[in-house]
Amino acid sequence: MIAVYLLLLLSVTGIFYFALLGHRPQVGRINTWFNTASFLITVWLAINIFLNGNIISANQLFIVDSFNIYLIVLTAFVGLTTSIFSDAYMAHEKEIGRLTDKRLKVYYAMYQGFMLAMYLVLVSNNMGMMWVAMEAATLATVMLVSLYRTPESIEAAWKYFILCGVGIAQAMFGTILLYYAAIQIGDVENALLWSVLYESAEHLNPEIMEIAFVFMLVGYGTKIGLVPLHNWLPDAHSEGPTPMSAVLSGLLLNDALYAVVRNKMLVDGATQSHIAGFFMMGFGLLSFLVAAIFLNRQKDIKRLFSYSSIEHMGLMTFSFGLGTPLSTFAALLHMMVHSLTKSAIFVTVGHASQIAGTQRIEKIRGLIKTQPTVGWGLLIGTLAIAGFPPFGVFTSEFLVLLATMQSYPWLTPLLLLGIGLAGAGLFRNIQPMVYGKQSDGQLPVQANLWPVMIHLALVLWLGLAIPTFLADWFSQATVLISGSAPL
Repeated sequence: MIAVYLLLLLSVTGIFYFALLGHRPQVGRINTWFNTASFLITVWLAINIFLNGNIISANQLFIVDSFNIYLIVLTAFVGLTTSIFSDAYMAHEKEIGRLTDKRLKVYYAMYQGFMLAMYLVLVSNNMGMMWVAMEAATLATVMLVSLYRTPESIEAAWKYFILCGVGIAQAMFGTILLYYAAIQIGDVENALLWSVLYESAEHLNPEIMEIAFVFMLVGYGTKIGLVPLHNWLPDAHSEGPTPMSAVLSGLLLNDALYAVVRNKMLVDGATQSHIAGFFMMGFGLLSFLVAAIFLNRQKDIKRLFSYSSIEHMGLMTFSFGLGTPLSTFAALLHMMVHSLTKSAIFVTVGHASQIAGTQRIEKIRGLIKTQPTVGWGLLIGTLAIAGFPPFGVFTSEFLVLLATMQSYPWLTPLLLLGIGLAGAGLFRNIQPMVYGKQSDGQLPVQANLWPVMIHLALVLWLGLAIPTFLADWFSQATVLISGSAPL
């Protein structure tokens, strides 16, 4: 458990360091060093879990098990690669006058604050502390969305704060109901510890747990971006700095879904029914289809891929809701490949916007001629996120379709329709951006595309063959979540 404390302490140190010295030269590289250290700590933690099994801290505040360990490593990895991208991107933003030294301090301090909140959500054994960590992530993200201080960014930040504030308030009420159900069976002191609740789930009042889950799903579902609670997400993506969009889509949405699944496990044990799964299937499928339709109507490149994030989060929510071992395994895989792919895409989107000097899709043309590495990165990333074989997104979506055909075959055409609509919307916009006639005034920019190449290579690898150790982790998490073996 030492690794967990070191991980959290490092992020806290980063907040204070960058709040004081975040304007100095080489600050982007120092941020990368902080995130490199965090990633190495999570690898150390993962090895310990792999060798010794699940761990709970002595004070029972923190837990690391087969479900959250791979998300912890994934969070640190995406945080590291995005920090590499941030170095060149934020330096360019300061060079062209969009950022001052003061705002650069805010950016790097809040970057570490966001990472701290993400780690806390994942390792918290106390459901109340998990809620606090999610609220802390909201506050850190608000500061990042409003970083440029333009009227549009301030409006987006307020919309994000209000909608997610209302949502997280619903989650708090759900947590209170969870506490009320727990104290009815005794042990008031440990009433919100997830490990204790999970062991005694069958004794919890099923009616109270069902109501609590509705509030949890609405509350945390706002952070996931589930329709009709999604309106903040496209604005936040389009108005904040692009590195924020990468970690927002790659990390925050995952953590919110993780919180919902943790609560679903308790409700399943209490009710001995599939009621929580039906709620997740309904919201997930609605989000998936609505996002696929709206994706075809976007004129801003960041908003385009933000709707793609809503689409994929809807698919993951639906897949976890199905509740079968195969669908759970597929959802876990999809969480990983979506995070890797979407964060890589936002790296190329950020550089594409800098090249064209705008985020308007119709004004970004001929990227492959202006800066081939950016053009190819955007094209290959779009192929991957659209679910083309042999990338990992194809594998996970195929498994979701297979699980749906086994349990609810009449829903399969709706999934195929959504996948087709989303793919059409993406390529209708991306093709001219990459291959169209080069727009006047487009100039190459300093770009670090190593994160893109690494992420897409990993997604390709996961599409061709899932490593044994990762498959084992997914299998163990599947057993924990669904209660039975994955295959």
